[in-house]
Amino acid sequence: MRVLKIAAMAALLVMAASVAFAGPTYDRVMSTKVLKAGISNQGIPFGFIDEKNDWVGFDVDMATEIAKRLGAKLEKVVVNNNTRISFVQTNPPKVDMVLSNMTHKRVRDEKIDFSITYFFDGQKFLAKKGAVKDVKDLANMKIGSMQGTTSIVNATAYLKSLGNANPKVTGYDGEVAMFEALNSGRVQAISTDSTILLGYAAKVPGKYELVGEFISDEPYGIGLPQDDSAWRDAINFTLQDMWKDGTYMTIYNKWFGPKSAYPFPMTSKIELWP
Repeated sequence: MRVLKIAAMAALLVMAASVAFAGPTYDRVMSTKVLKAGISNQGIPFGFIDEKNDWVGFDVDMATEIAKRLGAKLEKVVVNNNTRISFVQTNPPKVDMVLSNMTHKRVRDEKIDFSITYFFDGQKFLAKKGAVKDVKDLANMKIGSMQGTTSIVNATAYLKSLGNANPKVTGYDGEVAMFEALNSGRVQAISTDSTILLGYAAKVPGKYELVGEFISDEPYGIGLPQDDSAWRDAINFTLQDMWKDGTYMTIYNKWFGPKSAYPFPMTSKIELWP
């Protein structure tokens, strides 16, 4: 019996050591010096594959700078609208943070944690130039959006507010499929965050235009594992430091400044704490 007790205690100690090794996100990243970031590879201009086959974008540059300031090597992991939350929820998480043009919503906050807002966007519609004379025209058009996003919910609600009790909004699996549906004529307009729409419209200059005013505010947060305050603080402090020393605006202007391919004026400032 004594031998069995000793064996059981030894097994418990091994299990405890394994849990301790996995540890909170902050401790793991500081120990391994590797930061795994979930980033889209279809979200122009946040994370996408360019003509040189390089993975680039605003989120890529932000993640790279965060990793550098934390003294870690960045390891990029592809996520999409269906995996960007689940990859943070696994135990241990498949990624330590997610930068994937993800709006910080209360319903998402029930599943994962978020950083302070690091990008300020809003949702609009994109259609062929001249196709929409008045925003009310959208009510009876075939609209495309993306599965697993708040965009499709917002678009449906907005079309109902224009008078269509049963709007036709088709959800596509990612930005590429959504834009291809518009380009091929399967839908007459698409709706998601305006910067994403600008990114894809820039692929065929002069063919498409943004329509109407913003139908929603889309404050982007970095998705983080639930209940790891040390890691959340580290990310928030790093974002605030990047803003204070000008690095954030350097990255922002590279992708969204007036001389960039996707000009989008800054609409707010990052939250700073004394």
